Amino acid sequence: MSKLQELTPQEVAERVKQGAVLIDVREPAEFDAERIAGARIFPLSTLDPKTLPKDQPLIFHCGIGKRSALALARVQQAGLPHDAHLAGGLQAWKAAGLPTIVGK
Repeated sequence: MSKLQELTPQEVAERVKQGAVLIDVREPAEFDAERIAGARIFPLSTLDPKTLPKDQPLIFHCGIGKRSALALARVQQAGLPHDAHLAGGLQAWKAAGLPTIVGK
């Protein structure tokens, strides 16, 4: 069974300030429409765990939290230690009043 660390938007924002990398697993059109500043796109549909940033803590996110959980399961099956994701995804981030970038 995979381990999953459910982080609040505030916890994610703090960890990103401390050097964690935010991995957005949504598709390119979704990312282009609205995203969290600094997030790096690795769509779930083509996610290869070997291509993820090395030697940095990673936090995964998607729209509502479902795809980021699936991405973490794939990453953990590949033997990588990552387990953190944004509970509730981008929707929770916005509901917490945190900023996003809209449009390209």
